[in-house]
Amino acid sequence: MVNHLRTYSLLLTLTLGLSGCASWFADDAPAPQVHLVKVEVVRAKLLEQKFKLHFRVDNRNDSDLTVRGLIYKITLDDIVLTEGESNEWFTVAPHSRGFFKISVRTNLWPQVRQVVEMLKNPDQPIPYRLEGELKTGLFIGNDVHVLRNGEIIPGDFIPERHQ
Repeated sequence: MVNHLRTYSLLLTLTLGLSGCASWFADDAPAPQVHLVKVEVVRAKLLEQKFKLHFRVDNRNDSDLTVRGLIYKITLDDIVLTEGESNEWFTVAPHSRGFFKISVRTNLWPQVRQVVEMLKNPDQPIPYRLEGELKTGLFIGNDVHVLRNGEIIPGDFIPERHQ
């Protein structure tokens, strides 16, 4: 009985002691921001489209920010363009920006009518939504929730045809 009480006391002490560890790493520093800055069309075939997604990470803190990747989902209007995970590591200096690219493949054939309708007027903005998690931290991970709404203008990404 005494051994059980000691074990229970030890577990209780460890649990209470470790619960304070979370406050060691918490601070009031602003969270990094993630922006989708460009959607580059690499190749567009009937059943497969390849894009390069260009992202910018803004580090608004006084210390380096280690990025371990991004879990993402991007929708154009109500169409899921792509979703996935990047595991690219890089460091963003204090109060600066870092850039990275993700290559993606998708099949928009099931939504081709909606896409054609969106592209009828290439100067008309299309709303997009970026949601996911930015994986940060070197030894202790700190995932930052990402939610950004914006607009893209398709005409900015359609190359002119030379005749």
